[in-house]
Amino acid sequence: MPGDAVFKGLNAFHRGVLKLTGGRVGWNAGRMPVLELTTTGRKTGRRHTVILTSPLQEADTIVVVGSRGGDDRHPAWFLNLRENPDVEVAFAGAPARPMHARVATAEERASLWPRVTSRYKGYASYQQKTSREIPLVLLEPS
Repeated sequence: MPGDAVFKGLNAFHRGVLKLTGGRVGWNAGRMPVLELTTTGRKTGRRHTVILTSPLQEADTIVVVGSRGGDDRHPAWFLNLRENPDVEVAFAGAPARPMHARVATAEERASLWPRVTSRYKGYASYQQKTSREIPLVLLEPS
């Protein structure tokens, strides 16, 4: 499983592509829209921004997946928003806006997971790689 440095490097590369192309390239990946999620660090209190994909959107709610590629550990951004659910989201190149993050309930996950994995089958294989349940996070307007 790639380490933190690899994930940080991929995020930096993606941000660079967005900047170099003026946003013309990089707001879609694997047929999914891309977003920038800004969380507050649970240990440092500093803002951290990551690039994520969203396999599903419903009305004003954006769904993201805490897969970390099937690693046995949750991604840092997930741990941060669990501690402080007030986040900022720049979705598909639109200006950032404040949102509230929450982990899908068991019932919501049971309904959403098949739809998420039908859009991107990689998430199903990530779930098979780990014993932890990969969380779905709902980003909702504040």
